[in-house]
Amino acid sequence: MGKRIAIIGGGNLGTAIAEGLLKSKFSKASELIVTKRNTSTLKTWKEKNIEITSDNAAAVRKSDVIILAIKPFQVDEVLNAIKKELTSGKILISVVTGVLISEMETVIKKTIPAFRAMPNTAIAIQESMTCICSQHAGIDDIKYVNDLFSKLGKVVTIDEKLMEAATILGACGTAYAMRYIRANIQGGIEIGFDASTASLIAAQTVKGAAELLLQKGTHPEQEIDKVTTPKGCTIAGLNEMEHQGFSSSLIRGIVASYKKIAKD
Repeated sequence: MGKRIAIIGGGNLGTAIAEGLLKSKFSKASELIVTKRNTSTLKTWKEKNIEITSDNAAAVRKSDVIILAIKPFQVDEVLNAIKKELTSGKILISVVTGVLISEMETVIKKTIPAFRAMPNTAIAIQESMTCICSQHAGIDDIKYVNDLFSKLGKVVTIDEKLMEAATILGACGTAYAMRYIRANIQGGIEIGFDASTASLIAAQTVKGAAELLLQKGTHPEQEIDKVTTPKGCTIAGLNEMEHQGFSSSLIRGIVASYKKIAKD
């Protein structure tokens, strides 16, 4: 039997993690506990034989792995309520933005394997990009946590000092990509497609472009060169976008987002 996992916080992210773990068969329903103050909103999860409770301490007591999927302002309150149950051998994983491992340890006043993981919203379909860092974790703990999030998408290990940057590139990046796709759809409509067809073409084209990089390990410019012929329509469009500040505006937007999160 696998480790029992308590997901503290049954909101959008917490339930997306639970769904991904079930779909991937990383965990059985009997191995999952999801907590929320208002458990009535989790009725469908209870029907899947997942234990649902509003008692965080009890959930932690019964579990081997604890995933904090709550709001940043709730962290101190929740950790204070469960710290007695965070005994030796348990693994603590936080998917909370902006809360350092050292800050969590200050509250619980003990040393246990602790991780921060930064997934994105594609975790709901097991296509997340998750960045992970840890402290006081052994090789087996690190492998377990990486295996867990690998079932929910791609995983990369980074230094904790890069977690804010990971939020911008991996989480905010979803919104940046969506904005590009939306603009592509609008352009497609202007040149003759209906909205539904333009949406399908734009989304699948972006998906295919990303898969080329992921599967072949090539640089974007290598793939760009393959579709830019002399005097062709692709290079004409790319050059016009660059004249209008396409790359520059994207880079400036990423930096602006990073300055905002670093400042706050």
